[in-house]
Amino acid sequence: MRTADSRSGTPPATPAATPAATRAPGPAAPAHPDAGPATAPATPGIRHGAVLFVTCLALAAAVSAMASLNVALPSLARETHASQTQLSWIVDAYSLAFAALLLPAGALGDRYGRRRALLAGLAVFAAGSTLAMLTTGIDRLIALRGLLGVGAALVMPATLSTITTTFPREQRTRAVSAWTAVAGGSAVVGLLTSGLLLHVWSWRAVFGLNVVLAVVALAGTLVFVPESAEADRPRLDVGGALLAVAGLLALVYSVIEAPTRGWADPLTLGGIGAGVLLLAAFVGYELRRAHPLLDPRLFRNRRFAAGSASITLQFFVFFGFIFVAMQYLQLVRGDSPLTAAVSVLPMAAALVPATRLTPRLVDRLGVRRPWVTGLVLVAAAMAVLSRLDTGSSYGLVLAGLLLLGLGTGLAMTPATTEITDALPRALQNVGSAMNDLSRELGGALGIAVLGSLLGAGYRAHLHLPPDLPPRAAGAARSSLAGASLLGDPVAAPARHAFVAALHQTLLAGAGVCLLAALTVAVLLRGAPAPDPDDD
Repeated sequence: MRTADSRSGTPPATPAATPAATRAPGPAAPAHPDAGPATAPATPGIRHGAVLFVTCLALAAAVSAMASLNVALPSLARETHASQTQLSWIVDAYSLAFAALLLPAGALGDRYGRRRALLAGLAVFAAGSTLAMLTTGIDRLIALRGLLGVGAALVMPATLSTITTTFPREQRTRAVSAWTAVAGGSAVVGLLTSGLLLHVWSWRAVFGLNVVLAVVALAGTLVFVPESAEADRPRLDVGGALLAVAGLLALVYSVIEAPTRGWADPLTLGGIGAGVLLLAAFVGYELRRAHPLLDPRLFRNRRFAAGSASITLQFFVFFGFIFVAMQYLQLVRGDSPLTAAVSVLPMAAALVPATRLTPRLVDRLGVRRPWVTGLVLVAAAMAVLSRLDTGSSYGLVLAGLLLLGLGTGLAMTPATTEITDALPRALQNVGSAMNDLSRELGGALGIAVLGSLLGAGYRAHLHLPPDLPPRAAGAARSSLAGASLLGDPVAAPARHAFVAALHQTLLAGAGVCLLAALTVAVLLRGAPAPDPDDD
């Protein structure tokens, strides 16, 4: 068994982290959230393959909803006459609600049942998607996207924690690798499926896809997924939940609005400052709680800290890249939405087998080498893709996408496994929520920061004809999409300006991934490996 010692950064045991349900029957559970998850009992009648399929299907519904609507935005704008700001919020309302509610949603699953959380989340997700298909008001659509985020916040942590509490240790790593493959590939598959549906229906088809996935997953959960609620349920940390939600709402909202308002705007700086202060207050509050929502001492465990940092920085780059790439493919190369979605499929084709191979590499080489190698490969992919210009062949795009998929697959599985292995069975939903929160925060920050860098670089490199009317010049400076409507004398220099900005944006992404690789290498150096006897 691992012991609490200063070298591993393991905090001292606390009675709050050892619920009765993990103590009897069977061997004693770990005394602290850092001690590792308990082995799932060999419960008769559990069909592990069916459980994995259902939870991954529920995960696919939540993840694909984050990206798939991007393909439908032009169609949606034509039908609803939505402004650019409203279109942005249709996408961002989902991420805002999702990120802010993940921690309390995960805690609710721990206390009242992960299966119940999964069922409730899927029901909310399906109901919200059904209403979104029927609505005609743009403000109502934004509100319903926020409701979908609430459902996804219940679904996502429950999927991973169900796997980690249901599967025995000898099967858990491979199950987590399958979960990771779905988490990484669903965004791309969602883009492709939405592009196909738009050929036969309107933007409402995207929400119809959500309904189908959620209903099938709901039925599968009722039939196959076992309950994993803990018998000893500590009182929900309401104060910590409120501080976490308020802090994350202020921070993520301000970051999302920053590209529109400007990073130096007083409201942007004030919102980010308020978010940071609220999250600092959350940390101080949680340190004094007997049953914290998220024990900040967990980050003294170097493997847990490495996993959280890696997921955050990796998805900072991943979602920032998707944001940039879809614009490049459609507005610079001139691809249709469906062609653009098909063009990024090689990334998923490399990612899925890489995630399946990673457990074998970890068994053979240890966790550090595949993990760091994967992050370095993602950085290399960003460097390759930064060489794209207005006349680049698809071969260069393909080379970068294959590297990106391979690196993402190698890095995601170890990061996810280290986060969940740091926690006992009683706190698996919170660990899963931390993994998902890292993903969502990284994605929101990546789109905002890299998007802002792209916009600033575009305006700095844009050289417009001197006789262009002021209104047309303003439209061209606002975005490449606006410039593309003004004819080739404006669109051509705008495309060159966009490509110049793309270079610096993706090189910044490469730097972030190298920082992630260095962070993981340093944190894991000398860190003790998990002891199988911890279960």
